[in-house]
Amino acid sequence: MLSKRIIACLDVRDGQVVKGVNFEGLRTAGDPAELARRYNAEGVDELVILDITATIERRRALADTIRAVARELFIPLAVGGGIRTEEDAAAAVEAGADKVSLNTAALSNPALITTLAERYGSQAVLVAIDAKWEGDRAAVYVRSGKTPGDRDAVSWAREAEDRGAGEILLTSIDRDGTKVGFDCRLTAAVSTAVIASGGAGTLDHFTEVFTAGRADAALAASIFHYAETNVHALKEHLRRQGIPVRL
Repeated sequence: MLSKRIIACLDVRDGQVVKGVNFEGLRTAGDPAELARRYNAEGVDELVILDITATIERRRALADTIRAVARELFIPLAVGGGIRTEEDAAAAVEAGADKVSLNTAALSNPALITTLAERYGSQAVLVAIDAKWEGDRAAVYVRSGKTPGDRDAVSWAREAEDRGAGEILLTSIDRDGTKVGFDCRLTAAVSTAVIASGGAGTLDHFTEVFTAGRADAALAASIFHYAETNVHALKEHLRRQGIPVRL
């Protein structure tokens, strides 16, 4: 069985890491480079930077932030936010990103997924899907979770993979920042090449998302940023539960 991956996420606004609940009420959580240095030392498998206002402000992700974080890492770095064109993706890669994450732009221009997969390889292309339940349907939201995307999350994830996405970064808006656990129903519904995001609060929540949720990787922010646990302790816990991880 392939090792499960633990991914730390840095949501960045104005050069600072921030975190909220259900995509609202953001508060500062620290300096991106300092947090990246800490997570790299703790043994996180990958790091994701999401410039959360880049799309709304119609600009590229901040290259200076990407470069500062990349200098601290010896692990893969994924960058999202404001990547609307092939040129935007190239700028992120040039600044130090190993992977690019598409969200709103992928929905408005699905061909961009294929273009980037052909240029960099599918392993370098993530499609981020922010979803929340509307009855029995998981609906896609875009523009930092503010606008309905008029798509079903499960069908969109499968289409994105068919178009060349290497993985789906699947965030539950309902669970984001709540620390009540990942939405295993959502991740299991997509199930293929999924990074689960939204709701991590305890070590057992990761066990659940890797078993019942069938996720390949799990992403968290708050519990790492505020030192409620650390990556090494989490991985030791998962190994005791029989879940393969890299230590």
